[in-house]
Amino acid sequence: MKVFMKIFGIAILVAIAVGFYFRLSGDIATGDKIIGIAVLATSFILMPIFLVVRWRGKRLKDYTLSEENMKKMRDKGVD
Repeated sequence: MKVFMKIFGIAILVAIAVGFYFRLSGDIATGDKIIGIAVLATSFILMPIFLVVRWRGKRLKDYTLSEENMKKMRDKGVD
């Protein structure tokens, strides 16, 4: 999955670069469309996949501020 994310991230960066190339060469509408699609792919495909990969195997209970965690922090001396 990490390899897929790297390849997809590089493809998005290439798409953004191609979009800016089209904008600079005079075809502004096509360049804007390519850049827009790359940004949408980043936000709706790459970011959720990244979050799932990074969150896998972690418990939400370890990161929430519950009474149990507050007591552990007080016992360690962290206020």
